[in-house]
This record gives sequence, structure tokens and C-alpha cells, in this order.
Amino acid sequence: MFSRIINSLEESIIAILLATMTLLVFIEVVLRFGFGIGLMWAQELTLHLSAWLVLFGVSYGIKVGSHIGVDALVRIMPSKVRKVISAIAVIACLTYCGLFMQGAWVYLAKIRQIAIELDDLPIPKWIAHSILLIGMVLMAIRLLILLWAIITGKAEGFKLADEAKESMHLAQETKASAAADGGESA
Repeated sequence: MFSRIINSLEESIIAILLATMTLLVFIEVVLRFGFGIGLMWAQELTLHLSAWLVLFGVSYGIKVGSHIGVDALVRIMPSKVRKVISAIAVIACLTYCGLFMQGAWVYLAKIRQIAIELDDLPIPKWIAHSILLIGMVLMAIRLLILLWAIITGKAEGFKLADEAKESMHLAQETKASAAADGGESA
């Protein structure tokens, strides 16, 4: 249930961020090139929205297996060895998240203490940059879920995009499509 709530929340936020960025950039382009005016704050807002999108996307990418990994050596290992290597990799990622969260916490506390705002928007900088901490917490949650799945035997490691396999599949589809097109024209 907790995982379902996080999934829905992440998917909704990612969709809203992407739609908002797209709309904002479209409006800015129309205003600049159509009317010779622009929104002074649009570029800064787009930059921050993209940062939020990326850090939410990293966490979501762990869940759906959209990250690319170098796992050719790991794939040829026996299942138990793959699990151990994957668990070590997840623990290393969790360590990275922990260090990043600590740094983000210190950074956010300092910019909150000095009470500075964004350059073009009346938003406290610590709020706009809080995605540094939020994103790492979400990623750590995803990694903990993955580590538990490895420990309990529900997963052998990261779900990674297999580009070689996908490329071979596309090549076969293209070949089959070309053969079908060649057969129809004959």
C-alpha cells in the first residue's frame, strides 16, 4: 500500500511538472518570438521545475527499470552471486543517498537561515532547492524496497534497461517488416 501511494504520487507529480514546464516554455516562446516580450521569471521557474522533474524521475526510474547499467559481467554470474553483488551495489547507492541527504540538509539549513530568495521569484531558495533532500529520500526508499526484494528473493538485482536486447528486437522487427513489404510488392 505504501509503495502504491508513492507510485501514484510520483507519477502525478512527474506528469504535472512535465505539463507545467511544457506549457511555460510554449508561452514564453510565443511571447518572445510572437510579441517581442517575455516573462522575466519563466527561465528560472523552468530550471527549477526541470530539477524537480529529474530528481523525481530518478526515483521513479529505479522502480520501472529505466536506468542503464553496466551489468554484462554480473549477468553471467550464478544467481546467488548476482544477488550478493546487487545487494552490495544497492548498499553503495544507499550510502551515496545518505551522504547526499546529509549535505542537502546542511545546505538547506544554511540557505534557510540566511533567508535568501530566488533571483526572479519571491520564493525562498531553500523551498525551491528542497528537492535535493526530497529526491534523495525518495530514491533511498526505492533502494530500500529493492534491497528488501533482493534479500527476500523476489529480485536478483536492479531492473535495468537492456539496450542490446531491445536493439536486437527492433532489428528483427525491421527485418520482418521489410520482408513483409517486399512480399506485398511482388
